Amino acid sequence: MTLRRRGVAVVLRLTIVISVLAGIVLTALGPATVTGLLPYFTIQSNVAVGLLAGCAALLAWRDRPGPPPAVKGAVTLYITITGVVYHLLLANPASPFAMAQPDRAPGEALGNQLLHTVVPLLALADWALLDRRGRLRLRHPLYWLAFPLGYLGFALLRGLVVHRYPYPFLDAATSGYPGVAVNAVGFAVAFWLLGLLLVGVDRGLARRATPPPSPTTAEAPAAPAADDPVTAAGPRTS
Repeated sequence: MTLRRRGVAVVLRLTIVISVLAGIVLTALGPATVTGLLPYFTIQSNVAVGLLAGCAALLAWRDRPGPPPAVKGAVTLYITITGVVYHLLLANPASPFAMAQPDRAPGEALGNQLLHTVVPLLALADWALLDRRGRLRLRHPLYWLAFPLGYLGFALLRGLVVHRYPYPFLDAATSGYPGVAVNAVGFAVAFWLLGLLLVGVDRGLARRATPPPSPTTAEAPAAPAADDPVTAAGPRTS
């Protein structure tokens, strides 16, 4: 990595870390506390991105390879899920899973946008511009589903205890467990397809980054060997 590229990587990744911290702190200025925010996928994915970005910034500063691409791809997928689900489902009045958006103070509103919009975009930019290319495989999106499925189990078990669910599509008290199961299957398929899209983009960027092979020049006919008795002596005449 060139010195200029290292500088860009460090600045971008530190910006991600600062955005995550600011988003959580500003959001906690509202009714929710920091511990009250922890059960949300939004917070967990942002924390994962912040930790990975901090580690990657340190590695870039030391001119060492970044985190494993499969890990970077997984975290990028999770934060992308956060942004897509929020904007398309939770904050979209036309969505069946729309959540009422409260009147937020300016600081809290800024924190909400940092966590749901700014950090996902910055993380995608980091992955697309600075990550090592061509290392992702088609099997990785299946592995990446482990965390969302684990989060599903966590949310349902927590709901049994506190009788609250973080998102409408996980609300077993309203939809029942069969309804939640249908939602979970739909989301799992969507997340798997989104992961495949990341793999496809990774391969496309890898092909663009690989210089095409230089055209081979036609080989000239080999010069006759000096000790060839026929060619050395010239053509025979009868």
